[in-house]
Amino acid sequence: MKYEVFNPRIHDVYKVAKLFYDVDFRTFDMLFKSEEKAIECIAKDFKKEKTDDMFYVILDDENDIIGLLMLYTSKTSHDLYFKSPRLVIVDILDHFVLCDINDDDLYLAQIAIDPKMRGQGLGRKVILEVIDYARSKGYKRVTIDADFRNEGARKLYERIGFKEFNKKQVKIGSFVRGMHNMELIL
Repeated sequence: MKYEVFNPRIHDVYKVAKLFYDVDFRTFDMLFKSEEKAIECIAKDFKKEKTDDMFYVILDDENDIIGLLMLYTSKTSHDLYFKSPRLVIVDILDHFVLCDINDDDLYLAQIAIDPKMRGQGLGRKVILEVIDYARSKGYKRVTIDADFRNEGARKLYERIGFKEFNKKQVKIGSFVRGMHNMELIL
């Protein structure tokens, strides 16, 4: 398993968009009403985006994409560019529920493993490697979010050593999106 900075010119944008969709499919389904439309919009957005050195694809030994990983720090720039209005709504919803990032934090914003590869400990391995990376770079805390509806992810993070330090949610009509904000002090 190895990591490469995501580059839409060389990596399968649609596979990466599908993995990205899988992480928050309920929100995307609410906004797009169709998995296909959501993935198409995400892929189109990824093609426009500048390469971000904190957005990685996870590759197997044959260089096939088996996952994705997005990391952020308080210094990560978020360049503004024209996005689909529905993707802007996702960003707005994220603002209300995701972890706040302190100066000495490494925020694990997205982790997704290909559904065919799940259950093999790859997600755990990636998180442990992120923790080791954070320690080596002098970060004081790794943060991550677990969706209220994803009990399996929350339990995995707790087994690794993360503790909940906050809960956030946003409600729009009958739609509720909430996160367990979790931290691992290094």
